[in-house]
Amino acid sequence: MISLLIKNFDLSKAFEKVVEKMYGWGEAIILKLPNFILAIIVFILFWYAAKYVSTFIKNVVLKKVSQESIKVILGRTSSIIISLIGFFTALAILDLDQVLTSVLAGAGVVGLAIGLALQGTLHNTFSGFILSFLPNIQIGDWIVSNGHEGQVIDINLRSVTIKEADNNLVAIPNSKIIDAPFKNYSATKRSRITISCGVGYESNLEDVKKITTQAIAGIFKQKPQEEIEFFYTAFGDSSINYIIRFWTNAANKKEILEAQSNAIMAIKAAYNTHAINIPFPIRTLDFGKNKFQSETISIQKL
Repeated sequence: MISLLIKNFDLSKAFEKVVEKMYGWGEAIILKLPNFILAIIVFILFWYAAKYVSTFIKNVVLKKVSQESIKVILGRTSSIIISLIGFFTALAILDLDQVLTSVLAGAGVVGLAIGLALQGTLHNTFSGFILSFLPNIQIGDWIVSNGHEGQVIDINLRSVTIKEADNNLVAIPNSKIIDAPFKNYSATKRSRITISCGVGYESNLEDVKKITTQAIAGIFKQKPQEEIEFFYTAFGDSSINYIIRFWTNAANKKEILEAQSNAIMAIKAAYNTHAINIPFPIRTLDFGKNKFQSETISIQKL
């Protein structure tokens, strides 16, 4: 059997087929060589263009963005996109349409799988992009969000980190900030402070209003179109209650607390000077003669 195969095998014909195949490959390489060189040149140009575009975006387009992590990720994203465009363009120049189609199909499947697996992470990432361009929240602002209150110390692609008044750090996912309301004390330089108090029923209400307003005006200067507002609100159990509102420079909770403390001390000092009573809760017990009974108990000795 082996001898029969050796007899039927023609070495010269096999060699001719190999040479013919290699000649065809060489001819194809020579014919494709200009396209190959052009594809390399195009890809190199796109590669350098990606670097320059990335630098331009970070230093010029995102100049006003304070978060460095946002600049880096956007720069890298633009660089990758331009590099991929160059890669696909090079494949098209080489007439590798089937390879290009396979690469795009594979990239689509992989992208879909990654998107489903990292749905929450991507939500936070895109929320981070949105937050980085919103003027409503910046590093250093004092905010209240999702039951937490503190100063923003970092904004990245995953979360917003705030430092609470007790010096503890809280990381809130970006999606929670975007989807829920938040209060920013630092959005405006001036804040309106409200103080609640009450005076005794024997007080002259007009005098109380005047004295209280003067006490606040003495330490808190009001700007044009601002005013101190005084309103009586209710007849309380032991006092006539009121609120007073005024404006001051306050961009965080500490400054608001300081303003409230100073206002309370100023009001108390003014009331002491003018003998105005801030009553404690009072309970009056009425023992009418028809309601009070006394009995005498006699004890006899046995």
